[in-house]
Amino acid sequence: MTVCRDCCCGSLRKHPSVDHDGQLRALRGALEPEHRVRTSQCLDVCSQSNVVVVQPDPVARRAGAKPVWFGLVHDDVVLNDLVGWVRDGGPGVAPLPAVLELSVITPPAP
Repeated sequence: MTVCRDCCCGSLRKHPSVDHDGQLRALRGALEPEHRVRTSQCLDVCSQSNVVVVQPDPVARRAGAKPVWFGLVHDDVVLNDLVGWVRDGGPGVAPLPAVLELSVITPPAP
């Protein structure tokens, strides 16, 4: 899982009511060490901040699964749904819950 934390994502200026450090602590506490949670610089979808990208595990990736991008991840409800989906297997393994489909965004063009 990659959590954008740069110019807009993770910014108290843009999202003053979000505990950005708390989000990272929650994700890491819930998913590591079985799943890696890392931060990145800008992922170029600032209008959708806060952005989280869930990568498929290696077996699912070899079978054709692609990363799934989520935007507007501001509250614990979405965060908890993401954690549950990743624990269930994530992209290519577990079906995407309908509630998370509302947060899926299109990644930027390469």
